[in-house]
Amino acid sequence: MRIARFSTEEGMSFGVVEENTVAAVAAHPFGELTFTGVRYPLADVRLLAPILPSKVIAIGKNYADHAREMGGEPPAEPVIFAKPSTAVIGPGEAIAYPEKLSQRVDYEGELAVVIGRMCREVPAARVPEVILGYTCANDVTARDLQKKDGQWTRAKGFDTFCPLGPWIETEIDPADLAITTAVNGEVRQDARTSLLLHDVPALVEYVSQVMTLLPGDVILTGTPAGVGPLEIGDEVTVRVEGIGELTNRVVARE
Repeated sequence: MRIARFSTEEGMSFGVVEENTVAAVAAHPFGELTFTGVRYPLADVRLLAPILPSKVIAIGKNYADHAREMGGEPPAEPVIFAKPSTAVIGPGEAIAYPEKLSQRVDYEGELAVVIGRMCREVPAARVPEVILGYTCANDVTARDLQKKDGQWTRAKGFDTFCPLGPWIETEIDPADLAITTAVNGEVRQDARTSLLLHDVPALVEYVSQVMTLLPGDVILTGTPAGVGPLEIGDEVTVRVEGIGELTNRVVARE
């Protein structure tokens, strides 16, 4: 099932995407879905970020090749950091390049996990019970600020630095999915989630030992090797097998 968040002239709704239409659901997508009976052609709606999380927890250096391209060895335990909810944008929305503060902004294509129920200290074996589904993500990063600051909050936290979408896929096994990132049609990252150092069950178990996860919270699972800079005017697309693709254009921050 593909759960989308979308807008029409009537306002914002959640819905289930089926072929070329989206069937609206009442309220939120957690728990049993109640359909309103209203259906829209997919071409007539605007897809939004599929969820507005209370928090985005991201994992650093979770592919060995990426850890090495960043000048270090793969970490023994997950490296976690946070992106603010205000960084989230949806498909087709612009990534705003903060030229006055950064001269190096990178793409980082990732698989994202969307939490479906409040949970804490979840054992790995029970992680599937607390997951709503998966979506595509781009952990946009001001690389020069990341190096300058030593910690990653500013570099990762700019408005528009967390594109998510196009929808949440609820019926997929995340263990071995192809993931690519392309800039202006040229593939820059190409990997599989089977190469994750810490897989989805391990990540949810680890993060939930630290903090309570709420419905809609997002965990970014890490980016593979091949990260690189974006320029104003670039179009960046993250594709995850079985989910879809997320495309955003880079503009100058006003």
